[in-house]
Formats: sequence, C-alpha cells, structure tokens
Amino acid sequence: MDERQALISFAALSQETRLAIVRLLVVAGPDGLAAGVIAERMGVSPSNVSFHLKELERSGLISQRRESRSIVYSASYETLAALLTFLMEDCCSGHPSIREGMKRSEGCCAEEDVSGGDDVLA
Repeated sequence: MDERQALISFAALSQETRLAIVRLLVVAGPDGLAAGVIAERMGVSPSNVSFHLKELERSGLISQRRESRSIVYSASYETLAALLTFLMEDCCSGHPSIREGMKRSEGCCAEEDVSGGDDVLA
C-alpha cells in the first residue's frame, strides 16, 4: 500500500460511525451484512449508514455485492491487512521487544491450540 492510499484509508476510518461499521463488518466475516442490518445495529438511519458505506467503499476498506434485493457489505480483509502492514513496515528497527509484545496480544488471528492449551497466533 502506498502512502496516498493509506491516507485515504485513515481518513475514512477517522469518523466514529465509519470505524464502528468496519469493526462490525470484520466481526461479521466474509458473509458480510446487508445495509439495513448495519443501519439497525449501528442505530442510525438507512440514509446515514448509506453515506458512510459509500465513503468506506470508496476507500477500499469494504466491498459490496448484490444478493437478491439486498446489498451486502463485507470488510476488505486484503486492504485492511495492507493497511496494517503499511503501519508496521518500519516497526521494531532496533527494538525487537516491540514485535514480541504484538505477538503476545490476543486478537482476531489467534487460534486455539489443538492440544487444548492457550490461544496462539497463527
């Protein structure tokens, strides 16, 4: 991801409702959510959520597809991963302990240890 695209992505995420929508769609997974469901869960009007969805789609952070009579939105995991990679590109220069702290954090990428133990990063 280049700096221009990162700035567009950060600008889209710098609004409270849009950040919450992206987080909602990340949790929803690849199946995504219909625009009406997003509006309902966010507690905003359909026209308000439509405005925010257009901005997020324009930034590349989410994508849409038509399913029957609904428009379903999904997080663009590839773009989100590229944004995180952009942030971490220059990470840890001379400070490997920073990256170790990130590896210990439990996030969406944690997988349960098949031996029944604690979560470990993939």
